[in-house]
Amino acid sequence: MKYLSLPGIDTPVSPICLGGMTFGEAGHGWHQWTLDADDTRDIIGYAFERGITFIDTANSYAHGTSEDYIGRALRDLGIPREKVVLASKVFYNDGGTSARAIRREIEGSLRRLRTDYLDLYILHRFDYSTPIEETLSTLDDLVRSGKIRAIGASEMYAYQFHNMIHAAEINGWVGFSTMQCHHNLLYRENERELLRVCRQYGVVPTPYSPLASGHLTRPTWDTESTRSQTDETMRSKYDAERDNALPIIARVKEVADKHGVEMAQVALAWQWSHGPAVPVVGCSRRQRVDQAIAATTLQLSSDDIAYLEEPYIPRALVGPLAHPGEAALAGEYRA
Repeated sequence: MKYLSLPGIDTPVSPICLGGMTFGEAGHGWHQWTLDADDTRDIIGYAFERGITFIDTANSYAHGTSEDYIGRALRDLGIPREKVVLASKVFYNDGGTSARAIRREIEGSLRRLRTDYLDLYILHRFDYSTPIEETLSTLDDLVRSGKIRAIGASEMYAYQFHNMIHAAEINGWVGFSTMQCHHNLLYRENERELLRVCRQYGVVPTPYSPLASGHLTRPTWDTESTRSQTDETMRSKYDAERDNALPIIARVKEVADKHGVEMAQVALAWQWSHGPAVPVVGCSRRQRVDQAIAATTLQLSSDDIAYLEEPYIPRALVGPLAHPGEAALAGEYRA
């Protein structure tokens, strides 16, 4: 694999990031399909042996047990801290991204992950209740204190991200290294503005849901898996566009068959056709880790890319939070 450099992070970053939403205690108002502590350790160990050095999670995933399971796994496996890049998030908590909340939540994340610092700390969503100057100055303080190495953002409107970048620049605060936005062959709306802002300012995209919650890994829409049967977040993101998505999925299958690879490899290889990126991939089995790594060597032709993209039909935004006064117009989920 060809490793990347992220601003502010010394450790080389693998082109695949292991998604922590897959890990944690199932149920209790969270997903039913997450892995327990033993399976989390197995997947993290296997992925690290194969060269994946980047793990992404959030304080809200499985009510903090995702961070806890990841921290336990790294400790039990004896993986040197400096060999892995750890990212977590803040927002879906009391106080959002206020200074008080950030200072409280970073301590909880560090404790659960069993580390003294995070390589990357991500604003999980845009916080309408907190001035961006308060949020950014607090993150800058955390970088200066050594508790975090770099900062990132997750799904928001392009103008909001641009405003935050500008505020950091004019105040001399640490800038953004990454943007974790919704991007895959079934959802390409962020290509219009948000990804252009990323390229303009040298921010590396770390797309979430690059396999569209599994829809780009198989020719059928639903399966008998626990996730397919119970994941309402997945349904809220994709079910309304099923008829428009199926022709794209069929083309992913055609291109995969032509190259003699799995559909997941095609969907991931497409991500890098748009420039440097580190897609966040949830892997519940070792086979999924192998598929993700194999995708890094798959070369799609310009004809392949055009064929995959041609059926796409613009759709409503899914991901950024609307202003509270407009909340009824936008679905909310925690990717």
